[in-house]
Amino acid sequence: MPAGAMGARRAMVRRAAIDIGTVTCRLMVADVDGADIRVIERGYEVTNLGEGVDATGRISEAAIERVAHAVDGFLRARDALSTPEHPVVSTTVMSTSAARDAKNAAEFADMLARRGLHLEVITGDKEAELTFRGVVAGLPLGTKVAVVDVGGGSTEVSFGEVGCGLSAARSFDIGCRRMTERFFRHDPPLPLEVDAAMEWATSQFQEWAAQLPFSTDAFQLFAVAGTATSAISMREEMRVYDSERVHGARMDVDQLEQLAGRLAAMTEREREQVTGLDPKRAPVIVAGLLILTAVLRSFGFGAFTASESDILQGMLSCAAEEPVRSGQVR
Repeated sequence: MPAGAMGARRAMVRRAAIDIGTVTCRLMVADVDGADIRVIERGYEVTNLGEGVDATGRISEAAIERVAHAVDGFLRARDALSTPEHPVVSTTVMSTSAARDAKNAAEFADMLARRGLHLEVITGDKEAELTFRGVVAGLPLGTKVAVVDVGGGSTEVSFGEVGCGLSAARSFDIGCRRMTERFFRHDPPLPLEVDAAMEWATSQFQEWAAQLPFSTDAFQLFAVAGTATSAISMREEMRVYDSERVHGARMDVDQLEQLAGRLAAMTEREREQVTGLDPKRAPVIVAGLLILTAVLRSFGFGAFTASESDILQGMLSCAAEEPVRSGQVR
């Protein structure tokens, strides 16, 4: 093996990241050297941390317990991969919209602290920055990239150029859990409810789009997170989710709009049976698809490219820039 290759291999450091979103909780363990991230293990659980937060301003005890159960499983997976030869030197834990909105976020943080984890509740701007960083890793320098992250409580939209960073980004308090709880009172949702939800989202996206000091025509839109990846999985009728087939797959806005309409006409129980959709996403997938459609229409994109590289890679890359301390846990 060439000396340079050996040096690169020695520079790889094993790290873990846990992203606790409003709907989904995810783990990534990887060997990291700057922007070079070699994924070893992924974990995923729909935990619905944000259930009821929009109305009550509080994270429920049941939601905290669901996340605790998921995190315990993640920590077992992490520890199994931490060996004397390749110890996991850091575990970065971040939470987003639901924890930002909750009055009792400290109780949630305490649950994680009892497990030796320090929770960082990040701003929408930080969420957009880390997600953009994860998406652009490995893309050619100079590529103009737009990124949309449809979450449970918020949606981040960002624009930038590979090698030059962000030029504009914004976090909107528009998410699939938030939209579902605010607008949908029937199962399936009534057309009037769907129209009201779309108007709520579209008006906010269009207002910001009109303020951008550049044309979006030169940008390629990448979409991350469960709504976008589920859209591809459902189109391809994946009985077993295949991340390699999803990553880099494109869907045009007309296909997306048709998919949203088809699922909006189904009951939640019927959506649970749709091939390619995690049944636990059935309650919020219609709202997610509507939000993603609203983004494409509002910013003038004819299609999106699904990306499996997202905030987790951004978190790991950022952690790699910090000094490693013995026994470090973040």
